[in-house]
Amino acid sequence: MRPLRTVFAGTPEFAVPALQVLLESEHRPLAVLTQPDRGVGRGRKIVLGPVKQLALDAGVEVLQPASLRASESSAALAELKPDLLITAAYGLLLPPRVLEIPVHGCWNLHASLLPRWRGASPINQAILAGDEQTGISLMQMEAGLDTGPVLMQAATAIGADETAGQLHDRLSRMAASLLVDGLDQLVSGRLPAAVPQNEALATHAPLIDKSDARLDWAMPAEQLARQIRAYNPWPIAHGDIAGQPCRIFRAQSRPDLSGSPGELLRGAGHKDRITVACGQGALEVFELQAPNRKRVSARDWLNAHPDWA
Repeated sequence: MRPLRTVFAGTPEFAVPALQVLLESEHRPLAVLTQPDRGVGRGRKIVLGPVKQLALDAGVEVLQPASLRASESSAALAELKPDLLITAAYGLLLPPRVLEIPVHGCWNLHASLLPRWRGASPINQAILAGDEQTGISLMQMEAGLDTGPVLMQAATAIGADETAGQLHDRLSRMAASLLVDGLDQLVSGRLPAAVPQNEALATHAPLIDKSDARLDWAMPAEQLARQIRAYNPWPIAHGDIAGQPCRIFRAQSRPDLSGSPGELLRGAGHKDRITVACGQGALEVFELQAPNRKRVSARDWLNAHPDWA
């Protein structure tokens, strides 16, 4: 079978490994779709997205429609006559007329074991829920949000101390590997039939808001520890300790300790850790940051705040 005429659609860092392996394969993309450039920071400086930068460096045409619903957007894609459109964290919905353009339809690489955690934040939600494993699903896209039948999956255990950022990086590499397997099986005629998702098992992973990362000390310590991992590197869990607002980067639960929720447990646990009582158990904080200050270890914080020890 001849090399596939592919188009790739993605925007953030998660999609970069998948695009990289596609660029290095015989199925090099004819074009790359990515979201329009946006300003970042206080000055709203325009910064190229990771996928766009990689595509430009590789000399691949970049298309950045604000929406694919416009007829001119779908027409531009149709002119490429793709065999397959591959998406990974693209961020824009593909309308039915776009889904129908490629000969083999559209594939999506999704960072969960579908139908669990459909939506925008599957990695974060898996950690928040205390899931023991997650993975990558290669699915045949349809009009619904992550509802299409699944072609292939790859599973992985979630580390006990793994942050969303660490899991994100592992899953992005897994997505690239699964894409290579899927393409090999498609061109060799060995691709398994897509399996419809069980709607009864579907769960939703909504878009994250900064307010979601606010710590409520009345909650169990184990849940707060998962919250801290799930919102690292963004938006970073935050709360007040002894009246001091701070961001918390690393912590662990201590079910053997107790106190009034939010109480600073002086002298509890290890001397290099700051311990706060929760609704159940306590939370030992390893790294934190006060507003307009640098991120520090609990030991450095305690050296500067001896009244907390």
